[in-house]
Amino acid sequence: MNSTRETPDVLRYTAFSDDPEGGNPAGIVLDATGLSGEEMLAIAAEVGYSESAFLTVPSEGAGSGASDAGRAYTIRYFSPKAEVPFCGHATVATAVALGERIGPGDLVFTTQAGTVPVTVTREGGALRATLTSVEPHIEDIAADDLAEALAALDWPAGDLDPALPPRIAFAGARHLVLAAASRERLADLAYDFARLEALMHRLDLTTLELVWRASAEVFHVRAPFPVGGVVEDPATGAAAAAFGAYARELGLVPEATVLTLHQGEDMGRPGVLTVELRAGDRRIRVGGAGTRIPA
Repeated sequence: MNSTRETPDVLRYTAFSDDPEGGNPAGIVLDATGLSGEEMLAIAAEVGYSESAFLTVPSEGAGSGASDAGRAYTIRYFSPKAEVPFCGHATVATAVALGERIGPGDLVFTTQAGTVPVTVTREGGALRATLTSVEPHIEDIAADDLAEALAALDWPAGDLDPALPPRIAFAGARHLVLAAASRERLADLAYDFARLEALMHRLDLTTLELVWRASAEVFHVRAPFPVGGVVEDPATGAAAAAFGAYARELGLVPEATVLTLHQGEDMGRPGVLTVELRAGDRRIRVGGAGTRIPA
């Protein structure tokens, strides 16, 4: 970073938990005006979280849909190793940080994946943010690629849940959804970092969404993130949105429903993600609490 330029303030918030020790932490720069992509990447690497978010003045016309002027922003996301097109937990964390400063209400974020509306509400004194994804889709994964993913994870094919078939799902970023047949299989995560990273780069995947179905509407999930330089993401909003699209597309859940995803328990950072599907609207809504991490 240019040594003559003052280093911007970096806030630290967690998303999908009201406990600073839970959920997924994100770095947030509320005014990244003038920062280059290389400088943003350097800041994200120094912060060391799975992602950091950088806000600038809104793009032309980006405020359409925001209820008040000054509630629309352009946002970029960086892991310690690379820029990503969309990050759900950093979106929620940033929205909570803004909500503390400008109040609850509607926000509009212009991301590289598209326009993402966010609604911030106050519930029992705490702030909660709910994002609405871009248009999602899912696709099959080739048998050879699936075999390579399982080999990198050291998961026998017999440990998969046949009721939840492997698919690649997108709702702002691409994720490979793999369902474990047992909670024990999900809990035992020790994978080949370099091998999985290479496959994910080839398939343009942001994370793997590893899931176990606890009940009709409750899932436990984990998200390896080697392409971001992080072994595992504690709570992954983009993957949750993609998973919502996956579950609906395969007819695993009703067209209109609310799913609860528990993530981060196996890392000691428990978080809860709410995934809402609405009839007649293909977009996915992902919400959760957020709070500032004390310095």
